[in-house]
Amino acid sequence: MSVKYVASSKLPTPWGVFTMVGFEDLTSGKEHVALTYGELGPDSPVLARIHSECLTGDALFSLRCDCGFQLQEALKRITEEGAGVLLYLRQEGRGIGLLNKIKAYHLQDGGADTVEANEQLGFEADMRDYSMCQQMLEHLNIKSVNLMTNNPRKVKALQKYGLNVDRRVPLQVGKNRHNEEYLATKMGKLGHMMTEHHFQDEE
Repeated sequence: MSVKYVASSKLPTPWGVFTMVGFEDLTSGKEHVALTYGELGPDSPVLARIHSECLTGDALFSLRCDCGFQLQEALKRITEEGAGVLLYLRQEGRGIGLLNKIKAYHLQDGGADTVEANEQLGFEADMRDYSMCQQMLEHLNIKSVNLMTNNPRKVKALQKYGLNVDRRVPLQVGKNRHNEEYLATKMGKLGHMMTEHHFQDEE
């Protein structure tokens, strides 16, 4: 077991009162949290968001990305649904860390796109790890999710670790003049999509 449950508490937010569940990743030493709302169980898919930390977007109101907008929209949708979960993973900058992200932003200021900037720094375009999600959701007794994401790579990564993604739900919010090229690059180079997809339709 590489992920250890630590503690839980109530977390009041503008959208409702969530339960915040803390986990420690014993492999990396990073701390991750799950925000749960309503009654969750294994019998039907749970509305879910797997959100990687973005200090600039989530806390500093950056318009260079859509992360903060996606975080708030996901919490809003979960409360409107009446139940759901958001996993908040500590892997800033698609896995390269905050200071390298600032370096990448500097390269973007000079004309590189978000993928080129990472590659110029010697990183892959996306270095995030989702292996901890299976154990976090297992602790919460969640077997299947309707995943709020525009990223099909994230769906495949979760499926690789044995999670059932019943449906991918688009989360297209926060587009503005500062992030138009960023969003275009995510669609063009990282394969992000903006339509709803039912995976059972492929069976």
